[in-house]
Amino acid sequence: MTAEAEAQGHTAGQMMRELAEVPAPKIVAERLGIPEGTPVWVRRRTTHVDGRPNQLADSYYELLVVEGTLIREENTGPGGGYARLEEAGHELDEISEEWRVRMPTGPESVALALPAGTPVVDLTRTTFDVDGRAVEVMLAVISGDMVQMAYRFKIPD
Repeated sequence: MTAEAEAQGHTAGQMMRELAEVPAPKIVAERLGIPEGTPVWVRRRTTHVDGRPNQLADSYYELLVVEGTLIREENTGPGGGYARLEEAGHELDEISEEWRVRMPTGPESVALALPAGTPVVDLTRTTFDVDGRAVEVMLAVISGDMVQMAYRFKIPD
């Protein structure tokens, strides 16, 4: 995110809200293939662009996946969480994303300093390793007036 923002002439950063062991919410448990309520590790962050909060991002991991890694620390080091997953033996292969636009809750409006009437984008991103195992589930709420998506796909034969 930081490199993308800088390439566009903006500054970006993040603030850690929480690093903790928590019960897996239903959607996270489903994506990780574990029972709801199973203890998982969460990294809750608020990202900023030009000093304005733009995203509440919560990444969830099975405890064994992050045991002994910097993912359990505030600073994950160069390359971030993906680099740490790779170092721990999880060769990353695929990402699945689900996007949904909706109106924000009151706390989301406050946390993201949203102008009145601004929608948010819910993003559920699941990252898989080469064995097809889900190794990270990120639930994000993004300020709708700060989202731009651009995709390029090959057309199948």
